[in-house]
Amino acid sequence: MLLGDAIALMLTGLINFGVVLPGAIGAACLALSWRWEAVAQWRTASVRHRWIWRAGWTAFAVWLMTVAVFFYFIHRGIAESAPKAMPAKAIIILGSGTPHCIASPTLRARLDEGTALARQWPAAWVVVSGGRDFLRQCREADIMGDYLTAHGLAPDRLIREDRSTSTEENLRFSRGLLENKGVSAADPLVLVTSDFHLMRAKRIAQKVGLGAVVGAAAPTPHYLRYNAWLREYFAFISGWALGEI
Repeated sequence: MLLGDAIALMLTGLINFGVVLPGAIGAACLALSWRWEAVAQWRTASVRHRWIWRAGWTAFAVWLMTVAVFFYFIHRGIAESAPKAMPAKAIIILGSGTPHCIASPTLRARLDEGTALARQWPAAWVVVSGGRDFLRQCREADIMGDYLTAHGLAPDRLIREDRSTSTEENLRFSRGLLENKGVSAADPLVLVTSDFHLMRAKRIAQKVGLGAVVGAAAPTPHYLRYNAWLREYFAFISGWALGEI
């Protein structure tokens, strides 16, 4: 099941750690089943081998527990949304990848949430933030901007941030573009991203000086949910190690 899920998602153009790792685990389980007799002989060959076997499965179980705890915190924060009465000066919509140079279902959910908020606050600037995808010529900001204008957003409200390659750059570059429009980091801002990404994105926003930002969570398609959450687990660790959060 894990391997089949990974293959199906990769055939749609989604190739990231949250997709590849479950596929690798599934392939490892199949290989273990195929060579089970040889593994059983190795495991019982010595006390040292038995300890290695137990230590490996213990480490795997502990890792699964940390993943479960992380999933719990993501699930707890999914219901978060921007306050209805908040007079937002700007709405920042983060990119999420554009396989085949079209908006993915995850990205469309973010854009639809941003469109609803733009209608709620007609005076707010709308920033679409995302640079060039790996090995692709298209830029996320252009695809996002075209999607929004096709859904009724006035082009003169749109700010395209098309240089970023990470969440930290998304927010840092967006801050600079907003300041050029007279919107300061202390003004009320709304950050639109996927529900699984919101916790990390808000921490990074605070790190780059956007202290007044609040989050608006866009739903993740169900068939992608746990792959996206697993990818975010490693992205959170990476962000912590690199000092981004």
